[in-house]
Amino acid sequence: MSNYIIVGILVVVLYFGLRSSIKHFRGEGGCCGGGTYKARMKKLNTVVGRKTFTVEGMSCQHCVNRVMEAVNSIDGASALVKLKKGQVIVSLERPVSNEIIRDAIEKAGYKVTEIKEGSTQP
Repeated sequence: MSNYIIVGILVVVLYFGLRSSIKHFRGEGGCCGGGTYKARMKKLNTVVGRKTFTVEGMSCQHCVNRVMEAVNSIDGASALVKLKKGQVIVSLERPVSNEIIRDAIEKAGYKVTEIKEGSTQP
């Protein structure tokens, strides 16, 4: 009888372990400390331009939140992150240099590999 109890406990532990692993690999879990919080795009009065940054190192919703908050902290900039594509689409209310945006993303812990001016609509 005790063997059945032990096997039952192991099955339950494996179930929860596999479930959280699957969420992690889909980017839904909090691999780097994230939770259920999702950052939102900052509202801009007018959009005068867009830039698309290709970013390496983002793997989950927590990474998305960190990048969005970093870019949204820049006056006149709002970010939309496409995790699966590894892209950060930055809408601009006024001209902001690529270096300022790149520095904010890299300060958050990610690497910018490419910058495209005036591309991709959110």
